[in-house]
Amino acid sequence: MNLNWKRVLYVVFVVAVAAISGLSGVAVGGAVVYSATHGRQAAAQAPEVALTESNTTHLQVETTDIETAITQTVEKVSPAVVTVVGVIPGQETFFGRTPDQQVSGSGVIISKEGYIVTNNHVVENTTKVSIVLANGKSLSARVVNTDPYADLAVLKADGEMPAVAVFGNSDALKPGETVIAIGSPLGEFKNTVTVGVVSATGRTLDTGKGYQMEDLIQTDAAINQGNSGGPLVNLNGEVIGINTMIVRGSGFSGVVAEGLGFAIPSNTVRLISEQIIEKGYFARPYLGIRWQAVYPALAKRYDLDAEWGAYVSEVLPGTPADKGGLQRGDIIVRVGDYPINEEHSFVNALFSYHPNDEVEIEVVRDGKHITLDVTLGETHMK
Repeated sequence: MNLNWKRVLYVVFVVAVAAISGLSGVAVGGAVVYSATHGRQAAAQAPEVALTESNTTHLQVETTDIETAITQTVEKVSPAVVTVVGVIPGQETFFGRTPDQQVSGSGVIISKEGYIVTNNHVVENTTKVSIVLANGKSLSARVVNTDPYADLAVLKADGEMPAVAVFGNSDALKPGETVIAIGSPLGEFKNTVTVGVVSATGRTLDTGKGYQMEDLIQTDAAINQGNSGGPLVNLNGEVIGINTMIVRGSGFSGVVAEGLGFAIPSNTVRLISEQIIEKGYFARPYLGIRWQAVYPALAKRYDLDAEWGAYVSEVLPGTPADKGGLQRGDIIVRVGDYPINEEHSFVNALFSYHPNDEVEIEVVRDGKHITLDVTLGETHMK
């Protein structure tokens, strides 16, 4: 018998002994691979690097506990997760009317009365909305109201709700915490479950619409198109975020990224949804101007007196801006405690305050810095 056959028999012997001793598959697999690739001496040393029976058992217990927590959480929350289906009417064109477009996303039931939270972009421009429960039953629904700036919408569905999700405290989240995303990717794979961790908190993303979404939760739990509006859940079975977007990378550089999902924190979701349910809308502070964002390249091109800010192109009569003394041509460079710069857009600075707050607004007028006291008004969508 040559040396190679002796090595094979030795490996078989190690596996048999390991099985009798009750070692886990991880330990046995590790010993076999290590032995087969490093020869007789490595096999003799394998027990020194393999997991012992005691710490393997401990690992099994911890893994089982996590898996049990995940499955229990999914069983608890999944009945409260819905698929949101909307219809965007077709448009009249020279060639005739285009077909109606069906869109879909996810949502989560937050009250036994049938209120559901989802993303604004899921139901935006829809004229008809319905939901599909986890058991496949379809219910008619309507949009109560939305807050586009937070990308949130509240729906009201008719019928009995199978379950209600509970909000957790998103301020207590820590990077590395296990989270679960539940939703309906592509509108077809209903109540799909993916698991990951909180990658970071307090993230800011530019929407490309003149403002940023702030204080977002970043997660590596797989989020795909159709997951929008679905819950991000902790192992206590609490909703700690509403999934809103993914970042795939830069189209200019050709770099593709994976595992960059973002969710709106539950504390923000709860604040906005509760006000929409109570009042029918969520109020935002109102100034009453038409404006254009100022940034260094624009300031240099037009020789403006500020590199960052909001150029006032019009002051609407009778508005808080008008009453506070703002004028056409002013460049707003600070709202209260927030200077307008690369990190703080005008909208985000304004939305850091509430209706009826008296705020100090700093403007540049004819090259001079002027401070104005303005009492903010209230604006909302109805």
